[in-house]
This record gives sequence, C-alpha cells and structure tokens, in this order.
Amino acid sequence: MVFRLRQKAHVVAAVAAFAVALVLVVAWDSVHAQEVQPPSSLRIMAPASPGGGWDQTARLAQVVLRDGIVPGVVDVFNVPGAGGTIGLARLASTERGQGDLVMITGLVMVGAILTNQSAVTLEQTTPIARLTAEYEVIAVPANSPFQTLDDLLEAFKANPRSISWAGGSAGGVDHILVGLLAKEVGVAPSDINYIPFSGGGEALAAMLGGHVSAGVTGYGEWAGQIEAGALRALAISSRERVEGIDVPTLVEQGVPIELANWRGVVAPPGISEAQKAALVAAFDRLHATERWHQILAENNWNDFYLSGDAFADYLAEENRRVEAVLKEIGLIQ
Repeated sequence: MVFRLRQKAHVVAAVAAFAVALVLVVAWDSVHAQEVQPPSSLRIMAPASPGGGWDQTARLAQVVLRDGIVPGVVDVFNVPGAGGTIGLARLASTERGQGDLVMITGLVMVGAILTNQSAVTLEQTTPIARLTAEYEVIAVPANSPFQTLDDLLEAFKANPRSISWAGGSAGGVDHILVGLLAKEVGVAPSDINYIPFSGGGEALAAMLGGHVSAGVTGYGEWAGQIEAGALRALAISSRERVEGIDVPTLVEQGVPIELANWRGVVAPPGISEAQKAALVAAFDRLHATERWHQILAENNWNDFYLSGDAFADYLAEENRRVEAVLKEIGLIQ
C-alpha cells in the first residue's frame, strides 16, 4: 500500500513537472514570437530611377508588406546613380543604425561596386534576404533590321562599334552579358559600345526611340513591350526555355551562356540583432504569402529566397564569382 502511494506520488510529481515545463516552453515561445515581429514601419530604398527592376521589386514588395505584415507605413523612395552605389553610400553613412530601412540590391550592384571602384561595398551592409532571380532578354526595336540573334551577332563581330547596346549600369548584369557575348564572338571588351542607363525606363525609351541597336535587361522589365510587338526578343539567358515565355535561349542558338540576375534586400550597418531579426521576419512572412508567389508568376520571376546569415554567406561568394567574371571579360583589371 505504501509502495502504491509512493508510486502515485512520483507520477503526480512527474506530471506536475511536465506541466510546469510545458508552461515554460509555451511562455518562452510566446515571448520569442513577440520579440521577432516585423518592424512597426518600413522604408524601402530603390537605388535607381523609377521604372526599372529594383524600383519594380520595391513597389511590389511594398504591396505585400502593407497587407498585414508591417502594421504601419511602408514607404518606397528612389536614390538613383552609379549602379546603385549612390544609394549604397547613403545606406552605409547617413542611414547607419536605422532599423526601419532596407535597400534593394542585386547582381547589378555587385558588379557596379567593382567597376566603379566604390569606396562602400555590400560587406558594410546587413544582409536580410535574397528574393528573386530573373533571366536576361536580348531585344531589338520592332523595326530593326536584325531579325535573329545570328543577324545581330554577325554585325557585332564584323563592326563592333556600330552596334550600340542599351542596358543598366556599367558592370551590372546587362553589361556582363554583353561582355560574355563579345568574348563568344571574338570582340575585344574595349570595342563594346555599351550605353548604361540608371533605370529600365530610360533604357526602354532609348529602345523604343530607335536610338540604340539592341538592349539587354531582365525579361520582366520589357515583357509588355515584347508581347505588344514594340520590341522583338532575340534570346533569353536561361539554359532551357522558360514556361510562358516564347523566346529561344542563347544555348539553343549555339551560344553557351547562361546568366540569371538576382535581387534582394540589405539593411544599414550598425543595427541591432533584434532589428535585424525583425526585418528578416518581415521578409520571411512576405515570402510565405500567396500574393508574393502570384507576383513572381505575373512578372516571370523565379523564387530565389534565402534569408539571414545564409544570404550573407551567398553575398560573399557572389562577390568573388562576379569579380572573376569581370576580370575574364576585361571590365576590371
């Protein structure tokens, strides 16, 4: 009888201990969940002129973040110039320590930092999340004499300076693709007639006005004009055909080049771990929404999500990769 009483006492004690532990775990989770909430308001810097891919990414992210993720104001503003490095300099200096701000970045900025020999680099930022990847399209005005990629590349090879290429900032993904094309057909990097624009809208105006021979950008930026027949797409930089895009790849046309542009967000240096966690939480929630995935599909963007420290590791590796490519095609020493 005494044994049974003692046994029951042990059981009751064990149950009580488990209940206390469960309460502590739930309480800890509750406190932890409260700590990792998105910021109460958010500013998003697009370090380029309106109308381009960075601006488009910022404004579409704004739509989703406003819908129940960030409770207060979500504002987008533009700081154009030098492949995003003007905005980057502001982020690293006057905005230092500001936990309510992120800046759109991407492969374009990685290249621009190197080619512009920028004093400020992405190593001085706080990486938050990689968002999307998009393939590049090579297009010409609708009235262009170049009907095919072969036509364009033959003219480029015969007289490189006669072919003017519109694209984003010097050293960015658009410029890299033209450099890789030049290498493929035997054109010296110094003979490339590349005209950089600070925003996709400006490059598009040059294309539609017939002021350049050809242009390179992310497919989504010019998709409407291509579908409407104002521009003629000659190639896309994916390895295989992209579903929903009726454009032949470079690879299938005998040009062994594959290149994807990615975009993401970074925060200023000097923010606290709690502020960083709040920003990561905001974009983790954005990525989990159905609306964001609809936006990806509508813009022919690939889901390329990676957040926090994993994104920081990716950025470091990407910088090494892009530096090697830029040296290979002669854009930097």
